[in-house]
Amino acid sequence: MNAGAFPFEANPNPVDPSERAARLVDPGFGRVFTDHMVTIRYSDDKGWHDAKVGPRGPLTLDPATAVLHYAQEIFEGLKAYRLADGGMALFRPEQNARRFQRSAKRLAMPELPEEMFLQACKQLVEVDKDWFPPVDGGSIYLRPFMIASEVFLGVKPSAEYLFMVIASAAGNYFKSGAPAISIWVSEQYTRAAPGGTGAAKCGGNYAASLIAQSEAIKQGCDQVVFLDAAEHRWVEELGGMNLFFLFDDGSIITPPADGTILEGITRDSVLTLARAQGLNVREEQYAIDQWRADAESGRLVEAFACGTAAVITPIGKVQSATGSFTIGAGGAGQMTQQIRAKLVDIQRGIAADDHGWVQRID
Repeated sequence: MNAGAFPFEANPNPVDPSERAARLVDPGFGRVFTDHMVTIRYSDDKGWHDAKVGPRGPLTLDPATAVLHYAQEIFEGLKAYRLADGGMALFRPEQNARRFQRSAKRLAMPELPEEMFLQACKQLVEVDKDWFPPVDGGSIYLRPFMIASEVFLGVKPSAEYLFMVIASAAGNYFKSGAPAISIWVSEQYTRAAPGGTGAAKCGGNYAASLIAQSEAIKQGCDQVVFLDAAEHRWVEELGGMNLFFLFDDGSIITPPADGTILEGITRDSVLTLARAQGLNVREEQYAIDQWRADAESGRLVEAFACGTAAVITPIGKVQSATGSFTIGAGGAGQMTQQIRAKLVDIQRGIAADDHGWVQRID
């Protein structure tokens, strides 16, 4: 099937406008959902078919549905923004579509055509545009995902799949008030190993990180950082965000995307913006002991995490079972704030988009 406008069925019971307005006052993240969703089915004999935009509602799954037993599932995350001129846009959605294809290939799933992915996201935003929250930094967060939907018990790739897109009004990812987040170093658990699914955006990676994230919260930290599986020495990424380290000589390091970490789209955007500013940016391994030494000596002046949901978030403190250390003054550094402001201004149509990243919807 082609990627023209999908058939549309309006939700017969949409959220009342007054109730919607109340929910949008402080939507937080991932809790306030819109009225509609996209569904597209796949089968080995029919290919992609039955695409539609319809009312958001529960799924009915047989207890033997493959995804429930073998975790054949992938997802993406991207945002729609209100532009300065009142229009709407997605930020680099073609990159999400291509990463979705790479994830599908790794999980032995069919690759959704890029144009269908883009049509699904754009049409859902058009339909549910009244859900943009009128808060600072507000957006509509899109969650495309695909599950193995064949009903069978047996270890093999499913013959049937369901692709969906749901949408959520989004405010701030982290609670406001804190100048920077704190990080717990996981020394017992690893997120991914060479040859595994670290570079794929699949639920299993996140499920494996939850026990370490729970440990971080118990230690009073906001997020957990994982080390490599082989030597437990090299810094890789947080549970859901990439990392950057900024030094007193103006250089920047980020761990390489060599198969064990996710190739973040925000990460790639930061690399592009930093290099465009003439900064010395290197993708190379960075040891946890070096992180501590550089922070204590003052060589490391800033560090931040980045991802679609949180955009760019400064890191102020790092804790582990052997002690803790503070980065810079423990707050948001000047360069971190500059890069974030530049990225957000491009996303919202305030600054010139020299890289062709913003795709208007209207």
